Amino acid sequence: MAIIDYSREPHSDIAFVDMKSFYASVECVQRGLHPLKTSLCVMSRADNAGGLILASSPTFKEVFGKENVSRSGDLPFDIHSRKFRPNGQRVSQEYVAHIEKWAKRTLIVPPRMALYIEENLKIQKIFENFASEREIHPYSIDEGFLDLTTSLNYFIPDKTMDRREKLDLLSAKIQQEIWRATGIFSTVGMSDANPLLAKLALDNEAKKNKNMRALWSYEDVESKLWAIPKLTDFWGIGQRVAKRLEKLGIHSIRELACANPERLQREFGIMGLQLWFHAHGVDESNLARPYRPQSRGIGNSQVLPRDYVKIQEMEIVLSEMAEQVAIRLRRIHKKATVVSLHVGFSHREALKSINTSMKVRPTQSTRELTGHVLSLFRKKYRRGAVRRIGVRYGELVDEGQAIYSFFDDIEQMEKTEQLERAIDEIRDRFGYLAVQRASSLMEGSRVRERSKLIGGHCGGLDGIV
Repeated sequence: MAIIDYSREPHSDIAFVDMKSFYASVECVQRGLHPLKTSLCVMSRADNAGGLILASSPTFKEVFGKENVSRSGDLPFDIHSRKFRPNGQRVSQEYVAHIEKWAKRTLIVPPRMALYIEENLKIQKIFENFASEREIHPYSIDEGFLDLTTSLNYFIPDKTMDRREKLDLLSAKIQQEIWRATGIFSTVGMSDANPLLAKLALDNEAKKNKNMRALWSYEDVESKLWAIPKLTDFWGIGQRVAKRLEKLGIHSIRELACANPERLQREFGIMGLQLWFHAHGVDESNLARPYRPQSRGIGNSQVLPRDYVKIQEMEIVLSEMAEQVAIRLRRIHKKATVVSLHVGFSHREALKSINTSMKVRPTQSTRELTGHVLSLFRKKYRRGAVRRIGVRYGELVDEGQAIYSFFDDIEQMEKTEQLERAIDEIRDRFGYLAVQRASSLMEGSRVRERSKLIGGHCGGLDGIV
């Protein structure tokens, strides 16, 4: 086994801060309830049998054993009557009484994305009190890295304390400030080495500790990192990668660290080497210069509020989505050369989802892109109730690129482009609904409802109970 010389590796004081059950905690605080002791879940489309659980409080997870991103139909109780739903299993009367007691206490609320963003901005302001903007790297709406290397001695000048003690103390202060400003509890993974070890400390230890903090160093690689029980508990390893590793005889992080890096590179390419270094706790990323990959495509998807059985309704929604993504394409000054379509069927249908794509000449025209989307749909769709759709434009090129044929009416194409850009400007100034197609008034249209969403979910302040 190769030996890593950790003295030559980067050493930074990193805190990875995660808001505890963020969406659910915000909803609890808004109602004056304790985020860790209240049974609450944030559910999109609770009026629907397929309502999606976006977030849930720790108590909800403990009582009902459900994680986020599951369906209302998976719960052991009916969300309307709050009565026990057996789902085929045999249980005791005591269990039924327990479930129904908690079901009656449980709050089921709709998502309010505008509110969550507002709370996130408060938290970002707190981060800026402890680190400069370039030393803060948001990971998601409820998580973020802070590089505290340069500010550690400023906030804690005590020379009798080592940097590990200072990092823990400063992280505790950050937790307290977040709680004072928002009422939300946070968990912190720390490392005096790199961001990877901070993230692993959070996922594998901090969440279990009473103070909700944990610190991992290079010295902890063998005792803590290699002791992670499952491959999929390791950052960057999902089910598919884990299966490929197991085929190579690698079933643990320790075995991954002891594997031949050249063999891993042959199997996974550069990612294989990255996995090997990560298994040794090595991560040379710099938060002040985060890697931002170039976008290779943009898209959008949605779960329909009901099963769509009429082709006309399906095509209305597909056209609306094709237009919405085309607008985004023009905003980033790109053209698409690949159009992709996803159509998912109702869970009552025993039908395989449609996933198809086609190469097209560079375009950002709503008219052309909508035509391509509908063409793909008409070629592949045969039957079945549709519940999910997605449109994606890929292999993007600069908008200056164009390909014409002898049959193109260049003058008409330029007029269409000017019209679409004029409509874009009107919508940017007065809102998306300022200019709409007549089809938006037809049954099945989703454009009015989706224009009010943020991140695909309700953005308003409705739903307070």
